Parts: sequence; C-alpha cells; structure tokens
Amino acid sequence: MRGEPTCPKCGGRVRAPGLFSDSWQCVVHGTVHPLQPVIPPSVEGLGVVVNRAKVPVWMPWPLPVGWLFTGVAAAGDDRSGGRATAVACSGPGPLGGIGELLLVAEELGVGLGSRYAGIDGPDPGPYIDVSTPPHVKVVAAGRPTPLWHVKGAPDDRAVFAGEARGLWLWAVVWPEQSGLLMYDELVLTDLRDAGAEVELLPCGALSPRVLGP
Repeated sequence: MRGEPTCPKCGGRVRAPGLFSDSWQCVVHGTVHPLQPVIPPSVEGLGVVVNRAKVPVWMPWPLPVGWLFTGVAAAGDDRSGGRATAVACSGPGPLGGIGELLLVAEELGVGLGSRYAGIDGPDPGPYIDVSTPPHVKVVAAGRPTPLWHVKGAPDDRAVFAGEARGLWLWAVVWPEQSGLLMYDELVLTDLRDAGAEVELLPCGALSPRVLGP
C-alpha cells in the first residue's frame, strides 16, 4: 500500500511545499491537490476523511442490500482540507457477480474523477452533453440530481457525471453492465451530514479500484 501522497491525476510522485513553492507539485501536472495514501476501510478512517473534507463525501444511504463500504480516498492536505473525495462500495451486481461503485466529489480541475473514469483531462465537461436529457438521476442530499453518460471511458466500466452542491459528482461502476444500478435512482447522502449513523456502516475488504489504475 502506498505510504506517500501522489498526484490525483496520474498517480505519480509529488513534491511537498518548500523553499521554491508553497504548493504540492507534480512533474507532469504542476500544482495539484495531493492524493493521500489510501487506508483500509473502517468507520474511523472514513471519519478522518469526512472531518477534513471541504467537498461532499457521497455514499448510497442506505446501502443497497448486500453492499459494503470498501474504501475511501481524498485529495488535499492539512492546510487546504479535502478538495476531492472518493468512496468505494461493493456488492451483488444487478446481473449477477460483484459490482463496484466509486462516487467522486471534487472541485473543478482536481482530476481525481477523470483518473478513475479512465479519460484524459481534469473534468468531465468535454465528455458529457448536458444539452440532451440526462441518462440517470440520483437524489443527492435530498435534491434530484441529473447525471450524464461520460463518453470515451474504457469498456470495462460505466461512467456518469454531473453537478451536485456546485461541484462535480462522478459515478464509476464496474463491470460496465453493473451500470444498471444507476437507473434505480440511488439516494446519496453527504456523510458530513450523516452524524452517528455512520458508525453502523458495514465495512468490507479494500477495493483495488480505489487505489486507481
């Protein structure tokens, strides 16, 4: 398991702030919000991310039957707070087998969602057509939230993106056919608002998806 912060866009090494820069630097992508090391799923570890986050920490709540919380990641540092969060859940897929869902909330330009989605560029804007009707709708923090299918993603996953609370919301689902899960109008809760209920969260083994490609 990685023990050092990395670039949220490419997973490469980053240089900490120092004499010549007051921000984290990636050789390829310049100034970035560093992706913190991923830790095994636990209520305590999730609490650390939730308390630091400046963006939502989205999770289907209640979880679909048989699903477990299987990982969390965040980009940002102690000074800036979490500027992107990713929550992984795994469980029975709608067509059999195991399905995996990764929900990402992020500020413009962070690039974590694009990395999980497997597309170039930091944001989904060029890959979604918001002039057409949305492909799916979720309820995020009590509000109906349209999501559009993201073009150009690898064939092994289904990717949807839209906007919630003024920030990007990504939903990445493996395998691709498990994307049917998104048509059930999932109810998403921002875990910053969940309170003590989070302590009841069922935890599974760490999903390799949250570690990135």
